[in-house]
Amino acid sequence: MRSLQARLRRVLPATAQERGVAEWAFAYFFALLAANYVLRPLRDQMGIAGGVRNLPWLFTATFLALLLAQPLYGALVARWARARFIPFVYHFFAANLAIFWLLLTLNVAPVGVARAFFVWVGVFNLFVVAVFWSLMADIFTSEQSERLFGFISAGGTAGSLLGPLITIGLSARLGPVNLLIAAAALLELAVLCVHRLEHGAATMNRDIARAPAAEVAKPSASIKIGGSAFGGLTEILRSPYLAGIALWVSLFSFAGTFLYLQQANIVAATIHDRAAQTRLFASIDLAVGLIALATQILITGRVIKRFGVAPAAAALPTVYVIGFGALAFVSNLAAVVTVQVIQRSTNFALSNPARHILFTVVAREEKYKAKNMIDVVVYRGSDALWGAVFGAAQAIGLQIAAIAACALPVALGWFVLSVALGRTQEQRAARIDSQTRQEA
Repeated sequence: MRSLQARLRRVLPATAQERGVAEWAFAYFFALLAANYVLRPLRDQMGIAGGVRNLPWLFTATFLALLLAQPLYGALVARWARARFIPFVYHFFAANLAIFWLLLTLNVAPVGVARAFFVWVGVFNLFVVAVFWSLMADIFTSEQSERLFGFISAGGTAGSLLGPLITIGLSARLGPVNLLIAAAALLELAVLCVHRLEHGAATMNRDIARAPAAEVAKPSASIKIGGSAFGGLTEILRSPYLAGIALWVSLFSFAGTFLYLQQANIVAATIHDRAAQTRLFASIDLAVGLIALATQILITGRVIKRFGVAPAAAALPTVYVIGFGALAFVSNLAAVVTVQVIQRSTNFALSNPARHILFTVVAREEKYKAKNMIDVVVYRGSDALWGAVFGAAQAIGLQIAAIAACALPVALGWFVLSVALGRTQEQRAARIDSQTRQEA
């Protein structure tokens, strides 16, 4: 037992109070991502059932649904304390799954329900993760997040590996539709983790408040955030720092969308058997999951703590600069798969935790409203925008190599932005720490 505890301390550099909170956060993210990855294959199947030709319209419908959901979520955040609205969000989605299960079991308007489910999952998978990271930024200080977010992210990676195994193992026995109940159960497990996490965070923050010259304890879960339902948009427009993060997310979408579509074109031209294509994509997902999980547990916290947020945030654009440069000269299957595996692993291991750390130094309303607006609406809207740009580039006759060359300077600009945001975050964190020391 002592040996196990010693190993855990090496993997999770935390105090005794922090360790319990981080472990519940790990379990919370594990349950969320497991539920999400149970639903992803069902969503893809529902997309086919709703008509392949309708998929572009379904993506548009998903973006419109997100635009409608955002102010409703903002109103919820403004009126309720986080201890109330976060469980409500997950209970709401679990109830939705029960309704879909009933409609599909009774075979009520199967095509229409399939299309509605496709759109619903597109809203669900962004919202639940955005709410999770808003809570993490609200609970943990900047210094704590540098040490702990890598370990917490590993919970989501582990859940993303379990979800497909649940689908593969139970879909034949229970039937695909009944997997909706499994996903709902995982969401309810996430709510249990939220309650335990809040209890542990309250204890941890009381200890921090008693410590001399410590960072200010995080606000109580029972304090209302306030503001307006549309506060997220106004906060982004008036804050250069938040606007910079929004641009970072849009450029992240740009690079990811361009590489994904380049991969799709190269795979389609190289591998003509659908089963072989599926095996390739599954192999990429497995490789990324295993690399990211090992890195998040063993390396991420130490790297961010040692080198800071700026290098971690800039790691992903660095990979894209090299990757797009390589694809401009060698646009083959091996090259695009290698870049895809490296960039996704780097994102999960370093840049994604760093991006969420950026929000630890903003006001509470900004953590929930502006962050959700950026992670959900800006991200999904950018997907649609850059997908259209890629299509336009192909329409005027640009080949994959030329498109990669055009994307290269954008990736360089993204690198510069990453460094600037990381340094600004570190400066804000230092000011918070200095003010706290003066008050102490």
